[in-house]
Amino acid sequence: MDYFATLGTGIVEHWPVWLVTFTLILAAVIDGARLRVPNWITFPLILSGWACGGLWFGWAGLGASFAASVVGLLLLLPAYAIGGMGAGDVKLLAGVGAWMVLMLEACDLSVSPTSAMFVSFGISAVVGAVIAIAMTLWRRAFAKHANQFWMILGEILTIRNPTQLAEIAADRKPSMLLLPYGIPIAIGTIAYFCWMGMLL
Repeated sequence: MDYFATLGTGIVEHWPVWLVTFTLILAAVIDGARLRVPNWITFPLILSGWACGGLWFGWAGLGASFAASVVGLLLLLPAYAIGGMGAGDVKLLAGVGAWMVLMLEACDLSVSPTSAMFVSFGISAVVGAVIAIAMTLWRRAFAKHANQFWMILGEILTIRNPTQLAEIAADRKPSMLLLPYGIPIAIGTIAYFCWMGMLL
């Protein structure tokens, strides 16, 4: 009974964290099934985060919420620009950023929203790499996709033109193993919440 009482109190007091957590889980399930995160999840997440930041903390809160969402956007924008992931994944991380100010405040954590975004992104990137390796091993196609990785890295280092890289990636996409990146974002971000004690 004490556990459920603690859980109930945590949900009430840390409701922004739980709201984002449930949204991330929903996005991950849909992305896993359809290989896309729909706009009806990402846009409301971003806009409501900005609105709540402004309502709770005024213009300063709105500005901080907007800045954190821009950080989330910029962290994944390079991968999107070269065709490495979908726009929905980028907007999902921006939505997490939009709520980060309110989530940290609800948990009484004196952590910079920008720092929190970098750490949760870093965890997500590690999770994504592990899942990608596991997928290639499961399909017994590690050598093929490892060669594709080195080829893509070489293109990035030599071509350096996002438009041209995106065109090359679009041509190569049918032969690539697609990772629904909403899943690593959800796992990495929720892992960050757990590590920081933000859920309870």
